[in-house]
Amino acid sequence: MRVLLGRVALLGLAVLLGGAHAWAQEQKDEHAGHQLGRIPVVKPEFPRLGKAQQSAAGLRYRLEQLEQMALASNPTLPQAQSEIRAARARQLQSGLYPNPRAGYLGEEIRGGVLGGGQQGFFVSQTFVTAGKLGHNRKIFGHEVRITEIEAEEQRLRVLNGVRLAYYRVLAAQELLETERDLARIAADSLKTTRQLQNVGQADETEILQAEIEQQTLELSVAMRENELRQAWRWLAAVVGTPELPPGIVEGNLADVPALEEDRVLELITGESPAVKIAQAATDRAQARVERERREPIPDIEVRAGLQRNGELLEPMRRVGLQGFVEVGVQIPLFNRNQGNVEAARAAAERAQQETQRVELALRQRAASVLQMHRNARLRVERYQKELLPRAQRAYELMIQRYGLMLASYPQVLLAQRTLFHLQSDYIAALEELWMNDIALRGLLLTDGLEAPARPGEIDMPVREINLPMPRMISREE
Repeated sequence: MRVLLGRVALLGLAVLLGGAHAWAQEQKDEHAGHQLGRIPVVKPEFPRLGKAQQSAAGLRYRLEQLEQMALASNPTLPQAQSEIRAARARQLQSGLYPNPRAGYLGEEIRGGVLGGGQQGFFVSQTFVTAGKLGHNRKIFGHEVRITEIEAEEQRLRVLNGVRLAYYRVLAAQELLETERDLARIAADSLKTTRQLQNVGQADETEILQAEIEQQTLELSVAMRENELRQAWRWLAAVVGTPELPPGIVEGNLADVPALEEDRVLELITGESPAVKIAQAATDRAQARVERERREPIPDIEVRAGLQRNGELLEPMRRVGLQGFVEVGVQIPLFNRNQGNVEAARAAAERAQQETQRVELALRQRAASVLQMHRNARLRVERYQKELLPRAQRAYELMIQRYGLMLASYPQVLLAQRTLFHLQSDYIAALEELWMNDIALRGLLLTDGLEAPARPGEIDMPVREINLPMPRMISREE
């Protein structure tokens, strides 16, 4: 009995092994059929940053190089220097002494044999008192300081504008390469779908869908090329060299430094040129108050001259040469400049509040930029740590399943497209993060072609924050 049971067990094991061998041979034959042309062998390809810099030839530009070009060519910087020279010239003019007056003087002039009358010349001069001219120079000295701060602000605007344009071009380069990879994947998918149709495993509907996707992605590539050209023109304009030959910008889009929000807020409210301009305007208003207080103190007016008096004192003898001197002052009896003094005090009080208003306005504007920066940082970290690793792992597993004949090639292409679409979204998130990071580190100064303001025009030192609109990646493009 035991011998019989042993033989039955051996027979069952043999049948089981034979079936397994037959199944393995069937799978091997099917895989061989795939290798013969039904479905191509998969060579894994993953998205990566910096592909455009590795493959493209031609001119290459670094950020430092573009910044130096902008400092040398951007027209707003010479404009700011011209404003400084003009302010210094106004300061010089405000402290110059009044010119003397000289003229002819004649009285009781008559003709005839006897002649007579008085004829001569005079010189008059106003002597400014109470240090009014010195206070004038002090007021305009604050304006010089304001123009110098404005020039410093304009330099930051230019550098930040170049950095924004640089990273805009860098992101456009990366997106274009990703879109080209997606278009190539779509072309492979269409080719595979047609092969499957030949063996009866795909219908016309699937062919049409694959053709639509390929055409859509080819259109997307053309649009990304236009975006890159537009971004390059923007960069060339900010640099101040519109004829700058297009090329490749070198850099690492993913290398975004960490940002300390509290430190950035302290820097913006403490070191911003807008705050410094408001403080300088307060000092100028205080100096104007002191100047208006001294205005009632009268200046000394001196007039002196020499004249010939033709009056006869006795026969054949005239008075002859005689001199005269006049000294006078204006008596501040009714007009003591009290209206201008009060107006200057009110302007000084307003200027004192303006400094606080500017700081609060900067905090308010920084808050919105910080929010956008924080959201962009969250997106970047989620793509880096969660989405892209999962998509890459899914792609790798699908390739393994395909190698084991457990998945079809269209499924592999679908996983690959998902990975590259996520890469496009990741690049857009990086670009947005860079835009906000540059704005915050650059004290919210972003427009490199905005003309520097004149001292008399600086009533609102805080200007608009001009950031590029966030790039939207649409899957329907």
